[in-house]
Amino acid sequence: MSEENINNRKEAISKLKELAEEIDFCFFCTNVKSEQSDSTPMSVQEVDEEGSIWFLASLASTKCENIKTDSAIQLYFSSPKDFKFLAVAGDADLVRDEKRIDKYWNKMVEGWFEKGREDPNIILIRVKPKKAHYWDTKYHKLLSYALTFYSAITGNKNDQGLHGDINVPN
Repeated sequence: MSEENINNRKEAISKLKELAEEIDFCFFCTNVKSEQSDSTPMSVQEVDEEGSIWFLASLASTKCENIKTDSAIQLYFSSPKDFKFLAVAGDADLVRDEKRIDKYWNKMVEGWFEKGREDPNIILIRVKPKKAHYWDTKYHKLLSYALTFYSAITGNKNDQGLHGDINVPN
């Protein structure tokens, strides 16, 4: 597996956006400095042009209470079938932005809020990454499968994977 760190801001945000939005779901971990971290599956709404990762949540959730106490979070994305993984550490804050909430609102989200779009507990979580690490393939998924199959048959090792740090300075 080749190591390829991404230090250029534009390329780093692009890679972060590609992986986070493509994989979509992650374990969103709060209270990460203690032995009792809290993990919740969450769906990414967007990775914006600054590299911030946006989520919709309920202000009444344990996750939001934890963020109020300690903004340090970790996100773990996993798509084994596509050989794509992403780990992000950063800080989260709670944001009330009605235009952005409207932008992200859809029928799937509606099911999580008792009063629908008018629910007063709807809040945005903005994650500002401090560091990230990714694992990905160099090639398209089908070619990666073929190369893996070829390696298994021939015993020849091939280097089809990539991993590295994604540096998104804030």
